[in-house]
Amino acid sequence: MNRPLKIVYMGTPDFAVPPLISLHDHGYQILAVVTQPDRPKGRGRKLTPPPVKQAAMRLGDAVLQPETVRTDEFHQHMAKLSPDLYVVAAFGQILPQSLIDIPKRGSINIHASLLPRHRGAAPIQWAIIHGDKETGITTMMMDKGMDTGDILLMDKTPIGPTETAAELHDRLSRMGADTLLRTLQQMQAGTLRRTPQDPNKATYAPMLKKQDGEVDWQLPAEKIDRLIRGMTPWPGVFTFSDGMRLKIFRASVLDREVSVPPGTILECFPGELRVATGKGALAIKEIQGESGKRLPIDDFLCGCRLPDGTCLADLHDHKPPSFP
Repeated sequence: MNRPLKIVYMGTPDFAVPPLISLHDHGYQILAVVTQPDRPKGRGRKLTPPPVKQAAMRLGDAVLQPETVRTDEFHQHMAKLSPDLYVVAAFGQILPQSLIDIPKRGSINIHASLLPRHRGAAPIQWAIIHGDKETGITTMMMDKGMDTGDILLMDKTPIGPTETAAELHDRLSRMGADTLLRTLQQMQAGTLRRTPQDPNKATYAPMLKKQDGEVDWQLPAEKIDRLIRGMTPWPGVFTFSDGMRLKIFRASVLDREVSVPPGTILECFPGELRVATGKGALAIKEIQGESGKRLPIDDFLCGCRLPDGTCLADLHDHKPPSFP
């Protein structure tokens, strides 16, 4: 029987928690958990440990939080631990090749897309924004490139027509744990195969910024809906009415002809908010005002009237995310 693999686990956000727990549940030896430093969070800017640190402490793991992994001290510490394997999931720092080469059996990354599509920091969000019908989890051997290593295993899942990035994130994090376990089992059995990525099929999923969420009403309703779903919960999609910032959480596409400028609120029944777009219209279902909370649209409109003909518009000169 193969001895348990000795693993250094590297991860930071909620996405990386289920794989760590799964490794414990299946008897793998965790030498250390490496995660990002505690950061200020919330209105009080209270110093808060990342989710992986919180999970690791509950599990009794040794936790390391280097500001950067690119130091001789960290390199020497990893070499002293002498791991069989790194397992990396949304860690947040790029590992240099000298660090990747330390484990005896290499370094495995859990990536939330069907590589080589959506390499980069925000694959879940961009899969929805670009209208992909499916996505999934890929485990790969790490190299010095950005998600360019050989593919090990890949599991696919459809993207629901109303699914948000938050909902898809939670499904994929659980899938990531399962795909990782099968990867390690095949590695120990000697049946794991490596498949080089085709660089000609690569696309990129760069980190999103807050300003990317500002609605361009010139876009078709379908694309705006995808933007809303892909950017919920972060960075969030927003627009303005008479200088008031409105954050949109859910909407649905209306297949109807419009003859008014994009961004114009259409005549509709009380308790509804329909907005003209570059093609078709959008029915807004959940919204939040500047000082309020997230509300169903009928509750919001009880306290904030938006008359027919009002134009929701951009206030800033911005470049929206690129759509296919």
